[in-house]
Amino acid sequence: MKTMHWQEDPQQLRHLRLFNKVTVGILSQLLKEFRACELDNGEVLLSPFNRNQYLYLLLSGELKVYLGSLDNQPVTTLEPGDCAGEISFIDNDYPSAYVVATQPSTTLRLHREALVTLFNQSPQVVQNLLELLCERVRQGNRIILDSEQNANVDTLTGSFNRRWLEHVFERENTRCAFNGQPMSLLMLDVDHFKPYNDQHGHLAGDYALCMVAHTLRTQLRPKDSLVRFGGEEFVILLPEIADDEARTIGERLRHSLEQITNFYSPVGVLPGVTVSIGLTQNHPKDSLQSLIARADRALYQAKQKGRNCLCG
Repeated sequence: MKTMHWQEDPQQLRHLRLFNKVTVGILSQLLKEFRACELDNGEVLLSPFNRNQYLYLLLSGELKVYLGSLDNQPVTTLEPGDCAGEISFIDNDYPSAYVVATQPSTTLRLHREALVTLFNQSPQVVQNLLELLCERVRQGNRIILDSEQNANVDTLTGSFNRRWLEHVFERENTRCAFNGQPMSLLMLDVDHFKPYNDQHGHLAGDYALCMVAHTLRTQLRPKDSLVRFGGEEFVILLPEIADDEARTIGERLRHSLEQITNFYSPVGVLPGVTVSIGLTQNHPKDSLQSLIARADRALYQAKQKGRNCLCG
């Protein structure tokens, strides 16, 4: 980073969010504490490994923010008028992200030694900075939430994955046991899926799995969990449902797929598929592993009976 000569121009900076509603007179005094700097394309401005003592205001160019590693996708882009480093500027700690110039950029930086001066001269700047910090916190919360949701979802079918099943089983098992309610589990396997892939192609197989997931999901309650267990296998956790009702639900789901003789996809009209289903009800001392094992045995019986049926 290179320092550069910069002609102070309060009018030019009044559009920056940090200086919103700050009078020109106060702004002229504040600018005496700032220094202008130039960044080359690809230059790292902030890193989690280097303590930061500056607040940066981006005047021109572009900065991208990366969490965890520079190999990850950027989580946000900073444009002229945005700030960088405001959290570590205040607490004098390490930044929580990488900030990198993605084109030649110009910034104004303020050392944290001027923090008290900044706050004493303009309460409005304090308010603006707090609003920026609140926005960063909310953005961080959204990123965490999105990451958590993505970590629990199968990217192909949009169903939950096994990670979510482990979590939701513990929650629903405890809740149902406390309320004296039953819980059942269905394990479904798409019939003859390998020959389907061999005949129509793996892309067609992917679309068939998406069709299955969509068909099942539209017939379940919000409290039910549809999980892609692996490959062409799905698991459905049914809290507050005993085995008799679960059997009715399973047969309805099986029949709904049986009725889809063909469906439209981006690769054209494809033949439908059927499923075999294993059913079991949760027992007081069951773990997820024992419940799955029992449902898997019931599923095996359904396949032995000729597939496209339910056992358990």
